[in-house]
Amino acid sequence: MPTHITQVDDQQMNRSILQVEGSLTLADAELLEKISIELRERTGHKVMIDLADLSFLDSEGATVLNRLKQQGVALEGVHHFIQKVIELAERRGAA
Repeated sequence: MPTHITQVDDQQMNRSILQVEGSLTLADAELLEKISIELRERTGHKVMIDLADLSFLDSEGATVLNRLKQQGVALEGVHHFIQKVIELAERRGAA
């Protein structure tokens, strides 16, 4: 399933939400990172990535998500399997 990214602005919470659907591989994760950074710089909003509809995440994509977390981007809607992939990538990066 291809990756689909939808932007939703929450003016009351002063944040932008990026809803990710489908599969997230390295190239798509790098695009998501670029969008997140540009969005934060352009709007000044906090950025939250909603992964509730993510069906697949590879380890390289998880590494990018960890990098985004370190930059203050919140990850929400993370399913158990996706969380495990993110945790493994985080441990591998810390080693």
